[in-house]
This record gives sequence, structure tokens and C-alpha cells, in this order.
Amino acid sequence: MSELASVNFTISESGAATIELNRPERMNAWTPQMARDLLAAFTEAAESDSVRAVLLTGAGRAFSSGADLKDGGAGEMLPNGRPDVYTALTELYHPVMRAIRGLEKPVVAAVAGAAAGVGCSLALCCDLVIAAESAYFLLAFVNVGLAPDGGCSLFLPARAGMARAAEMAMLGERVGAPQALEWGLINRVSPDEHLREQAVALAERLAAGPTRSYSATKRQLNGWLYSRMEEQLELEARLQQEMTETDDFVEGVSAFLQKRPAQFRGR
Repeated sequence: MSELASVNFTISESGAATIELNRPERMNAWTPQMARDLLAAFTEAAESDSVRAVLLTGAGRAFSSGADLKDGGAGEMLPNGRPDVYTALTELYHPVMRAIRGLEKPVVAAVAGAAAGVGCSLALCCDLVIAAESAYFLLAFVNVGLAPDGGCSLFLPARAGMARAAEMAMLGERVGAPQALEWGLINRVSPDEHLREQAVALAERLAAGPTRSYSATKRQLNGWLYSRMEEQLELEARLQQEMTETDDFVEGVSAFLQKRPAQFRGR
């Protein structure tokens, strides 16, 4: 596999592949290049007979802080001056989520620090999630007048239910790893210093297991929980594009950049 610009891809002797987001200086914020690199890595994992399980993690102090708004993560600008988030979602972000759910091998997410925005979606898209005690999950879309995207409106309620999904999406508050475990949002919490060790051990265990059984199990869960995934991803993309056309979105972004409370008007 050719070297990737923003993702590290390695395979252990046991067949556990590690896909590591590698933009630590930007807290692994998504760019178009990172989306393409992630898709390439998961495609390689799917096609390689030597890969039996995948560990997804982030370099540095965060799993992923979401879309990089300074480097094209929100999409190219349209003539009206608003970002083309529909194209960014449908052509860059959604293919990664499809690749993870369609991969007939187990995927473990190891979350340290922030899993925010599409970074939260990426973690919850995986089959098993293990997080450091200090990690947190955040849907901050509402804070800038947007709605959840990246598949989170599907993955979050499937994991934690309607009540928790509404709370995270509408309040836009951090959910720490211990609380995420209590909610059923994630599978395990690890002491910070042992996260990588425990995540690798879990991936190695899965790599040594009955791969065909894992594949069938994943297909069953997809069939029950995510049979309308394509429809929901399309709905997210269309609604998110609508949100960028609102005055509240402009106010939310302006307030964020100016580090002041937003004054939303509902229009």
C-alpha cells in the first residue's frame, strides 16, 4: 500500500491492522485528504487476506476533533458564500462510514481525548469502542446552528437510545467516557496510560477469533440496526446543507470565532 498523507496503516503478525489518524497538530481534524486516506486504508483492510481485525485510533492527544474548518473539512464554498457540506458529506465522509459498516471484519475504536463532531460519528460507527478515562464524546453541531452528520443521527440512537441521542444532539455538551459507558454508548473504559495496550489486546483477540462468525454477526446487526443507513445519510446531508443557509449558522460560526455567546434567532 502506498504511503498515506494523513493516516498510518500497519498490520501485525497476528493480522490486527491499525489505522491511525495522523494529524496530531490539529487534533486529527478531518480534511478531504484524511477522508480519502481513511477510505483507502479501510479498502485495503477489506481486500487484504492478512487482515483479520482493525484497530482505529488517533495520534497525539485526541481521537478526532471533527471537521477541520480551516482546511476544507466543511466543503468547498458555493457561489452564495456558504460551504457545500452536502458534497463533502456524500463524497468524502459517508464512504468511510459505509466502508466500516460494510467491512466483514471487526473494527475497534480506541478513543483518547476528544471524539467530536464527525470524529464522534467515526468512533460510534465502529463495532466496539474502548475509551480512556479522560476521553469525551461531543456533538457540538447545535452550538453553531447545525445538525448532527456523519451518520451520528443513526449510530447514536442505535447505541444509546432516543433519550441520550436527543440530549447529546440538542444540548451539545461533552459526555465523558465514564458517563458514555453508563449510557451504553461505548463498551469499555481504560485508564489513560493503558488505553493503547488494552485496545491492541482486544484487536489481537479478535484477529485470533472466528472471522466468519464475526462477519455474520456484523451482517445481522447491520440488517437490524442499519438497514436504512443510506436513506438516513442522505437525509443528514440534505438537512445539513439547509442549515448552512440559515442566519443562525452564520451567527453560530461568528460567535465561535469571536469567542462570545451566540444570539440565535431561529431563522
